[in-house]
Amino acid sequence: MNRPVPVLALSITGAVLVAVDGTVLTVAQPTLQLDLHATFAQVQWTSTGYLIAVASLLVLAGRLGDRYGHRRVFALGTLGFGAASAGIGLAPGIGWVIALRIVQGVCGALLQPATLGMLRAACPPDRLATAIGVRASAIGASTAVGPVLGGALISSFGWRAVFALQVLPALAVGALALAHRAPDGPARGAVRPVRLDPLGAVLLGTGLACLVHTLVALPDSGWTVSAAPGTAAAAAAFTAFAVHERRTADPLLPGDLVRSPVVGAALGVLVAASASLFGTLFLTGYVLQEVLALDPFAAALRALPLPLAMVLAAPSAAVLQRRYGPRRTTATAAALLATGVLVLSGLDGASGVFRTGAGFLLLGTGFGTVMVTATAVVVRRAAAAHAGVAGGLQQTAMNIGPALGVAAATTAAGLATGSAHPAGPALGAALGPALSLLALLAAAGAALALALPRRTGADGPEEGAAVPAEPTPHPAR
Repeated sequence: MNRPVPVLALSITGAVLVAVDGTVLTVAQPTLQLDLHATFAQVQWTSTGYLIAVASLLVLAGRLGDRYGHRRVFALGTLGFGAASAGIGLAPGIGWVIALRIVQGVCGALLQPATLGMLRAACPPDRLATAIGVRASAIGASTAVGPVLGGALISSFGWRAVFALQVLPALAVGALALAHRAPDGPARGAVRPVRLDPLGAVLLGTGLACLVHTLVALPDSGWTVSAAPGTAAAAAAFTAFAVHERRTADPLLPGDLVRSPVVGAALGVLVAASASLFGTLFLTGYVLQEVLALDPFAAALRALPLPLAMVLAAPSAAVLQRRYGPRRTTATAAALLATGVLVLSGLDGASGVFRTGAGFLLLGTGFGTVMVTATAVVVRRAAAAHAGVAGGLQQTAMNIGPALGVAAATTAAGLATGSAHPAGPALGAALGPALSLLALLAAAGAALALALPRRTGADGPEEGAAVPAEPTPHPAR
């Protein structure tokens, strides 16, 4: 067993690097657009390109960690992330920024599943939820600090400073991961090494890329014929992937995960919760500024209870899970999330600090708890040899959910107002119907949570599952 503390420190730092990158980019994009004389569509691709690269490669990256060791893959991803950040900080034009953001997405896909895979290998089963809670709490804190820090750096040094900020921490963490010589793969003496599934990875990655691209484009294109090609391509790729996985001797997704209703329910909860949260944040961000007439800083202060609640809820979730079990804890938390969405659905020009603060507090408490409990179920259910794939599936759910939530929110708002891009008072009128839909999504997550185990320990890997040998550096067969 690895020493959990240094592994937890590496996992937290890697996860925070990715979280901060996302928050500060949003703050930096307007300045970046002006400085590089870029179009709005080009700037959007600095986010879209990254998201597609991450979402399409997460499961494969998790399998690479299972095959070659999570520490090695984590180090490679973190070092590459830092190098790409340095390149973006020096980029002469928007084309370079987009290309390097895609590279950064590939590296982010490598390191994210490994942060959970390392925890699965290092922590005793009864302490895994606590470690995941601490990691989630750090992510919550970074979402609060990131925009403030990014704004200060951009105001003083320009947009390039936010990427330069990531270089030294990423390179240092990557070097430390390489220096930490504790074994990072499954135990020795097991049946055989984990094998890769290149065709399965291509099919799954293609399907996810098409799905995410379609969802990201929906706020602008709407549910029109323009969305049909991406949807059809995603469906075809997923169908081909399912056929291939049934026939191959070494599937990308292990059978103990694919056939587990517990894992499916936990992933569904994560998709529903992240969709309802990020869809709500997308719309309320506009409402706070266009309907309540708050400036960006004041709007950020109104939303501050959300990350603060996540910081407190995430570690508490581990205690609640041990006492009440994953089912009751997750279902209750998803219900809190739905309640928070409904509270915010009534925002109007007369809404005060108490209403917005209460809504965001419920959002943060519910989502922080759901993220920890459902993630712990997914990671614990997988054998240690498949922890990377489990981490990749969890991260994939957390990437698809926000894209789905924003698409659903904007579509519902458009239907409520008859406009593809409602603004001002029209947006305020659309908030209720749109957030009611998102509250139903969160409630669906609560219903899915009823399929989770009643108690902690009942969600572990099935006994008798074959465990591959420790990853070695020889090429995959």
